[in-house]
Amino acid sequence: MPRIHTQQDWINRAKSVLPAGGLGNFDPSIIIQKGQGSRVWDENGAEYIDYLIGSGPMLLGHGHPEVMEAVFEQLPKGMTFFANNAAAIELAEEICKAVPCAEQVRFLSSGGEADMYAMRLARAHTGRDKILKFEGGYHGMSPEAQMSLAPTRLVNFPQAVPDSAGIPEAVRAEMLIAPFNDLEFLNSLLKEHGPDIAGIIVEPLQRIIPPDPGFLQALREACDAYGIVLIFDEVVTGFRFAYGGAQELYGVSPDICTLGKVIGGGFPLAAVTGRKDIMDHFDKSKVGPDQWLMMLGTLSGNPVAAVAGLKTMEILRRAGSYDTLIANGQRLQTLFQTHLDAAGINHRIVGHPTLFDIVFTDREVSNYRDVLKADAARNAQFNKILRKEGIFKSPGKTYPSLALTEDDFAQTDAAIKVAAHSL
Repeated sequence: MPRIHTQQDWINRAKSVLPAGGLGNFDPSIIIQKGQGSRVWDENGAEYIDYLIGSGPMLLGHGHPEVMEAVFEQLPKGMTFFANNAAAIELAEEICKAVPCAEQVRFLSSGGEADMYAMRLARAHTGRDKILKFEGGYHGMSPEAQMSLAPTRLVNFPQAVPDSAGIPEAVRAEMLIAPFNDLEFLNSLLKEHGPDIAGIIVEPLQRIIPPDPGFLQALREACDAYGIVLIFDEVVTGFRFAYGGAQELYGVSPDICTLGKVIGGGFPLAAVTGRKDIMDHFDKSKVGPDQWLMMLGTLSGNPVAAVAGLKTMEILRRAGSYDTLIANGQRLQTLFQTHLDAAGINHRIVGHPTLFDIVFTDREVSNYRDVLKADAARNAQFNKILRKEGIFKSPGKTYPSLALTEDDFAQTDAAIKVAAHSL
């Protein structure tokens, strides 16, 4: 009889072959065996309600039967070709219909790649070098994105702080950092550096922090005034806040946006999309060799991911899908609010109903430094207790899904009550 491996067996094996014993994404002390609907199971058989949902892409839940059927239909036809395929073309057409800024699409395999190419597009289009990002904003793992993502050493703006070893000093020199939601500082920075800035990249909802009213519109106007390319990183918010993403919800269209997670239906797929005159830099015949932006990707637009994304998006277009998703999130927010208030715990629920979390503070949260001032130890303890009570979530985000059931809400209610009164 084959040996049954426990979770600890897998943890020990991982330590031998994986740096830090993990994939670099999530807590390596838990090994997920399977997911189905709204739930996941670890290698010991423990069952959890999944509010991580793969860090966002499993908006319909795990193993949705219609998505599975589309994938199983494609698999015998081929898994990848490194060539155009009908599913990828159809997916690009649907993205262009749905996303306000989208005139053309280029596919990649990850959101981090998409963000990297978006910044490179801005430079190619403007002939400028500098990129402005907001402190605490996450845009993947490129050298530019790894500037002031999660700095523990707070310096004066607009100085950039590298978050990783191995980044050349020259990269920092071309990055400008600003506090999110601070228009006064942004305007002063643009007065000094505006003509040198190729692009401003921003998460419309930064991690979980919403934009102040008028902030994104002011960004749009400032970019127009200085000839700067405005990039919305919608890898998380795309097809989550609304079918047209955050730009539909907030009524502000960027020049370029990046997409990921939902558009692949759980498979590796991302995209950079935007105005045709900017996207033309991917076409050497349009812009010539000097302004051409080379891009290759072995799995970019592969048909398995494309059909999964197409089916996921079809389901999201159905009447009531977003109403249900938002209602699920609001219901979860109410549970957190009720039990933390009853326990007398200072906190803020920060974000949008489809993506939010609890910040343990008595202050309003409008930027990265506000989050940094919160009670991180209490947050860690709260999430540790929730895990013990069968709730699987990120330390800094709660992702509702369409797969949640009444049993899930009842168990979540009980778990939050235990956690809140144990702090």
